[in-house]
Amino acid sequence: MTSETAMNFPLLSLLLWLPLGGVLLCLIFRKSVESCRLLALATNLLVLAIGLGIAFTADAGSGGWLIYEDYSWIEQFGIHYTLGMDGLSLLLVLLTAFLQVIAVLISWRIDYHPVFFFSLILMLGTAFIGVFLALDLILFYLFWELMLIPMFALIGIWGLERRVYAAVKFFLFTLSGSLLMLLAMIGLYLLHGEQTGVYTFALESLKQTELSLTQELIFYLCFMAAFAVKVPLFPFHAWLPDAHQQAPGAGSVDLAGLLLKTGVYGIIRFAFPLFPRAAEMSLPVLAILALFGLFYAAAVAYQQPDIKRLVAYSSVSHLGFVVLGLAAWNQTAWEGSMLLMINHGVTSAAMFVMLALVRQRTGSNEISKLGGLWQSQPNLSAFFLLFSFASLGLPGLANFAGEILILVGTFASKPLWASIAVVGVLMAAIYMLRLVQSVIWGPCCEPFEKQDLVTREWLVLIPLALLVIWLGCYPQPLLDPIREPVTLLLQQGGLP
Repeated sequence: MTSETAMNFPLLSLLLWLPLGGVLLCLIFRKSVESCRLLALATNLLVLAIGLGIAFTADAGSGGWLIYEDYSWIEQFGIHYTLGMDGLSLLLVLLTAFLQVIAVLISWRIDYHPVFFFSLILMLGTAFIGVFLALDLILFYLFWELMLIPMFALIGIWGLERRVYAAVKFFLFTLSGSLLMLLAMIGLYLLHGEQTGVYTFALESLKQTELSLTQELIFYLCFMAAFAVKVPLFPFHAWLPDAHQQAPGAGSVDLAGLLLKTGVYGIIRFAFPLFPRAAEMSLPVLAILALFGLFYAAAVAYQQPDIKRLVAYSSVSHLGFVVLGLAAWNQTAWEGSMLLMINHGVTSAAMFVMLALVRQRTGSNEISKLGGLWQSQPNLSAFFLLFSFASLGLPGLANFAGEILILVGTFASKPLWASIAVVGVLMAAIYMLRLVQSVIWGPCCEPFEKQDLVTREWLVLIPLALLVIWLGCYPQPLLDPIREPVTLLLQQGGLP
């Protein structure tokens, strides 16, 4: 199927609205919890199947887009319904569908308002896919804000003891940055209209807006306020550990695996191309914040008494590594950042699945109350060990290839930055090995009330394990679709 053929059928719209259609079906069949579970699972599997079909059949057309849709929406204000999928957004859509399947499976036995719960998971799917496909700024903003609502509810209703505090903190942090971005979008829209006589929110058109350096810096900082919170880049990370600690298992999977990736995606798709001079000026600052966050988060992670907070801080550290690759501003480092972003989505989600399974068996997230998992749960422990090693960047497992490419690319342009970052990799090994030692080995602190892995848990963990190993041993299938979008995005940002 070529891109022209795909344009004859709104395939991207189908991908985008299928999860929301699943929400409507869940509400129709709300009296049958089992039907809602199956609907949520089937819907996400269908989205994954369509995404895989595109991956195997679509060819890049003009502008590097595999598929592109553009329809006039609110013509009076120049707002279009514009969706585009290149290799990068394809991988992020596939990651979304896969992790949504995982989120449904690990929540299969949830008994508190399950219909509402699975409806929120499906709504999140539409929000994530919309962010990764939207090419009109207003359309992008709508999906960007839509992510807030179901995630806020998941944390605030199904979370642990301090769930309301964590949900409100998450909401205020993310909303504050988003409102600044909205103001910048409106300002850019008005300036473009004054210059050209055409008022539009289309990304490609707004890239041509002539801005003074001061205007560009102001708009860029407003956009970055929204994206830095979502990454989360130090010092805008304070909401994340609380959100992860209190969130249910599915909420943590979507937070670490998907929501954090929307921040990085926003930087490279919108902030850098729209404001290239400001972006270039900000690179040293981004690098400093990334390196500081890398070390700070790793040091704090080592001190955490709660396993979910430990892994949450590890995400801050890993995403700092991703931003460092962006700040290096060359092809190799950017490819490494994109690869690590995808692979971290898999490994971090896998870690939070493991933590959810441990809590189900022990009733606790406190490291002091855990230990001796290997004695009674050898299968679970084996997966825990695998995903922990993948998270710390062990060669042959998922995160390693992305980290190496970032270091190689960064060393080529900024050798000092790369040399400092290497120490951060060592610190990741220290806190992850502490986690492994505390949970798997040692005396058994609490009796394990459940048997070793059941069938549904095997169905969750085996695909995650296979992906972690495959992406570590053979990352080329991810690098191929990433390469052309990265080249185009760097050129738009002013790379010679």
